Amino acid sequence: MKAESIVYTIAGMCFGIILGWIIATQQPPRTAPPAPESTTASAPPAQAGAGQQGKVLDQAKVQQLTTILNSDPKNSEAAVQLGNTYFDAERYAEAIKWYEQALSLDPKNADASTDLGVSYYYTNRSDEALKQFQNSLRIDPKHTKTLLNQGIVLAFGKQDLNGAAASWQKVVELAPNSPEAQAAQRGLDGIAASRTGKSSGDPATNQ
Repeated sequence: MKAESIVYTIAGMCFGIILGWIIATQQPPRTAPPAPESTTASAPPAQAGAGQQGKVLDQAKVQQLTTILNSDPKNSEAAVQLGNTYFDAERYAEAIKWYEQALSLDPKNADASTDLGVSYYYTNRSDEALKQFQNSLRIDPKHTKTLLNQGIVLAFGKQDLNGAAASWQKVVELAPNSPEAQAAQRGLDGIAASRTGKSSGDPATNQ
């Protein structure tokens, strides 16, 4: 699944600084939180066939998967993989199309449902993302990547820090030694640091 793109985006971020900014301004960021290595607005335009950050679409893989779907329209796994391919290229609108098709074929696929929610978030559709995460959790209430991403959207998309903390706490309780729990704990530490006025960089920054 491609929800790791948010999971590991936050791993190198200073949660305290960003959450402190949310607390101070109560204004939503216009886009999803950037990855540590992401470029700024001064970056060169994306090349042809690339997503918004300049990542190139694997045209050969798209052709291969499209051929499979043309011959087998009910192949949900091929639809998921096609969604993943567009997601990897940061072409989220096209990823949404294929994740939605995959879920129409296999409604119980929690991974695809969460990937769809992440794609909604990256196209500035936070409410739809949260609704999709709820669908994922109906399928699998212990889906930690869903819970982690739900917390991120609540924090950064809706400025609901209490809701974000509740989601992240569940991740820590369900899978305490997982990468998702480590990222969730950074979020919890960032909220705590922001609310107590502690130095925000220390607990939340890594890499």
